[in-house]
Amino acid sequence: VTSESLLSQSLLCMTESGDAIVLQAEPNRPPVIGILPSSSLLAVADGSNDEHVPSALVSQPGPISATASFSPENIFRRNNEEPCLSYHVIRTHPPHGDIEAPVEGILLLPSFRGESERIPLVVVPHGGPHSCTPTSYIPSYAYLCAHGRFGILHVNFRGSSGFGQGAIESLPGNIGDLDVKDVVHLTEHVLDEFKVLDDSRVGVCGGSHGGFLAGHLIGQFTDLFKVAAMRNPVTNIPTMTTATDIPDWCYVEGLGLGCYDWKTFQGPKKDELSIMWEASPIAHIGAVKAPTLVAVGNSDKRVPSSQGIEFYHALRSKGVDTKLLVYESDDHAIDRPKSEADHWINIKQWFEQHLR
Repeated sequence: VTSESLLSQSLLCMTESGDAIVLQAEPNRPPVIGILPSSSLLAVADGSNDEHVPSALVSQPGPISATASFSPENIFRRNNEEPCLSYHVIRTHPPHGDIEAPVEGILLLPSFRGESERIPLVVVPHGGPHSCTPTSYIPSYAYLCAHGRFGILHVNFRGSSGFGQGAIESLPGNIGDLDVKDVVHLTEHVLDEFKVLDDSRVGVCGGSHGGFLAGHLIGQFTDLFKVAAMRNPVTNIPTMTTATDIPDWCYVEGLGLGCYDWKTFQGPKKDELSIMWEASPIAHIGAVKAPTLVAVGNSDKRVPSSQGIEFYHALRSKGVDTKLLVYESDDHAIDRPKSEADHWINIKQWFEQHLR
């Protein structure tokens, strides 16, 4: 599905006169700031049947970045204001799992250079896991798409926010299984539907829980995912349990709802450690053969850097091509301008090296 009605909008503030200042974006163009007059909002509140609320453009700011690669003139064609990237929103209903909820994806594609061109695909599961990727502009992935010429597939697997409480509650206790199968299902669906994508050149890129899924995907589906880039990934839930500032995450996501005592913390029991380990990417490390880039922030208290470093050394010990990026002063997001720029340039180079 491609539709210009699938925009991402967020309220920034209200003016003293009751006008709404909103931010509107799409995956293939930088955001614009608009104003919705109070008269239009009142008309909707009074039951107006108009589908469109009149608005006025206030500003079209360019992305702020440490590199010129993100600048609007590199995202838009110079002849006009049409973006050189296109996007498609895909919804599927996987046959697996106990919950009947959709899996949605946002596919970002570069402009085509010819009918015979086939481009590699980078699959991007989000972190959380109870968050989602909206149809908004993300400079880092626009950069990979426009300048690396990769297709980018954002995956909202079951457990993502916005698809109902049932979908949210279906994932705890099933991480490393349900979410992994959802990502694979959507990836295979997109590869089948969009023939411009080269099914022999598929990579995965993710941070936090997205990095957790990247580790699972290269360990469980070794013939599909040929390369990975992981950012502050969860790789071994048992060793994270007593080192993180969110031990509840390890219990709830690893063991299931109702398995965490919110009043009294205690270390995991022997049988709980076994279940957590089975749900971790480290359980599949023996099968991994994909070249893997690991990035960690040494000040991360959410997912300690030891998680990524442990996975990196495990890969090195078995001869897998791997590289470790350590950002001493960064925390979970790795978003200090210098670090963020270095990180995404390294990711682009890593995928270019192993998906060309």
